[in-house]
Amino acid sequence: MLRTIKPKNARSKRALQARESKEVEDPRTAIFVKGTHTGEKVNAAMKEMMALKRPNAISFSKKNTVRPFEDASSLEFWAQKNDASLFVVGQSTKKRPDGLVFVRMYDNRVLDMCEVGVEKWVSMNGFKTPKATPGHKSLMHFASELFDTHPRFVQLKSLLMDFFNGEVIDSICLAGLEHVISVSLGPTPTSLNTATTSNPLQPSTSTDTSDSANLPTVHVRVYGVKLLASGTRIPRVELNDMGPSMDLVLRRHTEPDQEQLKQALRRPKVRKQDVESGLGKKRKNMEVDEMGDLRGRIHVAKQDLNKLQTRKMKGLKKGRGDAFDESGESEHEADEDAQPRKRRKDS
Repeated sequence: MLRTIKPKNARSKRALQARESKEVEDPRTAIFVKGTHTGEKVNAAMKEMMALKRPNAISFSKKNTVRPFEDASSLEFWAQKNDASLFVVGQSTKKRPDGLVFVRMYDNRVLDMCEVGVEKWVSMNGFKTPKATPGHKSLMHFASELFDTHPRFVQLKSLLMDFFNGEVIDSICLAGLEHVISVSLGPTPTSLNTATTSNPLQPSTSTDTSDSANLPTVHVRVYGVKLLASGTRIPRVELNDMGPSMDLVLRRHTEPDQEQLKQALRRPKVRKQDVESGLGKKRKNMEVDEMGDLRGRIHVAKQDLNKLQTRKMKGLKKGRGDAFDESGESEHEADEDAQPRKRRKDS
C-alpha cells in the first residue's frame, strides 16, 4: 500500500483534497486491465467499452498477472495510485473463455466483483451509422423484472449503472442524449419467474458456476438517438443500432461485505448552510426567493393599538420642521419659552 504523505505546498494539498470523499461524487474512473491471455473478442470488447467510458477511462497496454478472485492486492494498489474505483479485467482461459471481470472499489478496497463471459460480439464497425460523441451521458434501459428481484441481476444492474453513469446532473437537454444502452434478458426459466427479492446486503462469496448455469443470457445493445420533426413541440425519436452489441453470461461473483456496503451507502448529514438556504430538510414558513435571500413568515396575535403607550416615546415627538399653530409659533418653540432660561454669569 502507498504511504500517507503530508502536503508540502498548496498544489499537493488541492490534489489530496480532490481525492477525499464528497457529497456529490465525481465521475468514476475505470481502469481496463489485460490478463496474461486475452483473445481477440475480449480485446475488442474492452476497447469499445473504453470508447463509451471516455474520458474517464485508463487503459493498461501491457499484460498483467492478475487474478481478482484470488488476490486483489494489485487492484487495490492501482486504485489508490490512479484514484480509480472501477476495474474491467479481461482474461481468457480454457475453463472460462472470453471472460470480463467487473470490479468495484470503495476506499481503495474491493467492494464486489462480477464475472461475465462474452458469447456473441458485434463491433461498432459492423454498423454503418453515426456514432455518439465521447463524453456524452448515456440513457440506461433495463428491460426485465429480474433486475429488481434476482440478487445476481440486481448486482449486475448496479455495476453497469456505476460504470456508465458518468457525472451526476440534475437535468439534461433532450439534444444531449445521443445514445441509449439497453440491457435485456433472454428467455427466463420458469423457476425464476417467481423469484423473490433477497437482501443484497447479505455477505456471501460464490466461485462456482453451477448456480449460473440456469440464468438467462444478458443482451447489451447500444443505439444512437435521432430526433426528427413531428409537427409538435416534442420531436419524434428514432433509435438506430450504433454498437457495440454483445451477449453476456453470468459466471463467478463476489457480493459485498455487509458492514463495508453500509459505509459505502452512508449519506452525509446536511450542513447548516444548506438547511438555511432550503436545500436540506424543509423548514416551516421559510423559503428562498429568486435572488437567493432567505425569507420567513412570523404569525403573531391580533394587536389592540388603542392600548399602545405613546406618551413618552421619542419617535412621536415633533421636531423643528413641524407645522406652526394659530399664534405663529411652533409647538417646539412654545415649549422652549415655557421653560425658564438660565442667566449667563458675568465673568
